[in-house]
Amino acid sequence: MRIIKIKTNQIIVCLVFSVITVQAFSQSPTQLLDAVDKNLSADSRIVESTMVVHGKRNNRTMTSKSYTEGTAKSFSEYLSPARDKGTKMLKLEKELWLYSPSTDRTILISGHMLRQSVMGSDLSYEDVMDDRKLTETYNAELSGEEEVDGRPCWVLSLKAKVDDVAYDAQKIWIDRERLVPLRQELYAKSGQMLKRILLSDVRQIDGRWFPMQMNYKDVLKEGDGTDYIITKIEFNKPIPAYIFSKAGLKQ
Repeated sequence: MRIIKIKTNQIIVCLVFSVITVQAFSQSPTQLLDAVDKNLSADSRIVESTMVVHGKRNNRTMTSKSYTEGTAKSFSEYLSPARDKGTKMLKLEKELWLYSPSTDRTILISGHMLRQSVMGSDLSYEDVMDDRKLTETYNAELSGEEEVDGRPCWVLSLKAKVDDVAYDAQKIWIDRERLVPLRQELYAKSGQMLKRILLSDVRQIDGRWFPMQMNYKDVLKEGDGTDYIITKIEFNKPIPAYIFSKAGLKQ
């Protein structure tokens, strides 16, 4: 009787695991990606942040405030340190404008310049330009399950379905419970990994899960990457139209 009981228990465990697995797989890769988009995207965002660039000899710390409306408009202003204070970036549709107070000039960032580093960080202008939803730019396939920092994740392989994305492919680890990415790897068409993003300090804000800290690492460069730390974030707040004006860059 004991042998039968053990086997029965084993069958029950297998059945429970199978049910959990079936329930998890009931969401398609596209549905998982859509859930991520719903957590990360908003009609508008107002963000105060600190960026720490880890260099070979020392670190640089910058603070900024940014405003985003949909996927077509964004504005950022650096508040510190003194040498970077007043530097501004404005995105209008597919144009990115940069104002430097030291030269009192506004320049259009385009072409190969978009691949350049933002303020010496591991982020490029391309990275800050593209705020579209993942479901709009990538097709997804489920490639497995792994843990990130002890949290079970779905692993999705993404392939670009539009031509105007900075990365032809991505691999993304999605927290199974909170449906936010905890790790991303970004790839070129050649298959070479270009960047890695680690996302952490996930908090529930206004009914959504959102990572408050990200480490961006350009794997082609030395160093420990760039930490982007959100100190305050507001979703779906009205933003005055003048914020997204080219005339306001010099003000």
